[in-house]
Amino acid sequence: MLKKYLFLTKPGILFGNFVTTLGGFFLAAQGSVDFLLLLITLVATTLVVASGCVVNNVIDQDIDQKMQRTLNRALVKKTISQRVALFYAAVLGVVGFGMLWFFVNAYAFGFAVLGFIVYVVFYSLWTKRTTIHQTIVGSISGASPPVIGYTAVTHEFDVAALLIFLAYALWQMPHSWAIAIYRFEDYKNASIPILPVARSILRTKIECLIYVILFTAVLNGLYCFGYTNIFFLIIFNLLCGYWVYLSIKGFKVEDDQKWARGYFLYSVILITALSVSFSFSYLSPAPYLPLF
Repeated sequence: MLKKYLFLTKPGILFGNFVTTLGGFFLAAQGSVDFLLLLITLVATTLVVASGCVVNNVIDQDIDQKMQRTLNRALVKKTISQRVALFYAAVLGVVGFGMLWFFVNAYAFGFAVLGFIVYVVFYSLWTKRTTIHQTIVGSISGASPPVIGYTAVTHEFDVAALLIFLAYALWQMPHSWAIAIYRFEDYKNASIPILPVARSILRTKIECLIYVILFTAVLNGLYCFGYTNIFFLIIFNLLCGYWVYLSIKGFKVEDDQKWARGYFLYSVILITALSVSFSFSYLSPAPYLPLF
């Protein structure tokens, strides 16, 4: 039974947001890590994300019944009731938000609220079912955890926070669309108007390439504004260069699903490597470029 409750929180999404929160924290810490604050921030953010994922499971029950990869979820199989799932989500959310408010700061709390509301209301309840722009809307929630990690340390929203917010949001598009191409029939059967289904796989590949280039350009701003060192600049651009190569390669492949699976996996590797690299790509002293 515990396993069912664990999977209700979508462990893959939890891991991804754990890593990006860690990345934001490392970037802000500039080599001076408060490990207790790091632990509290990671646990609290993970609980908030878990809460949002459980609510998403409740909302998506009808869709999940039509998709091969989700039809065995606990709420679809009725092994966990909707009422229990919502109570579970409430407990996770109250504890997570409470930890951020009382033990971290208002900036981290605010971005957690932003990410949660966007994911549950604007993405899950609205745009996921109605528009191809769903991924752009959902990217706001996906970009919130690294900013939570960053502002937990800095207590301010500065240029670096803005850059990582924009960059991690841009990363969401090719990452999410790769899943949609790989699971094309699932999304089609569930009538989800994500870009590959609503338009075409070719258009999706073109937009993926554009967003990869934008992602690369925005995150290079961290070096330009003096937040990271030359090591970061070289490694990051090599990683992104290969992502650009994979994007271009996608126009020539015969098996779109096979390409999309590898493309998706590389996006995960890249964002994980990027987030971890912030732990040793800092400059000292850190620049002071506050926005608010």
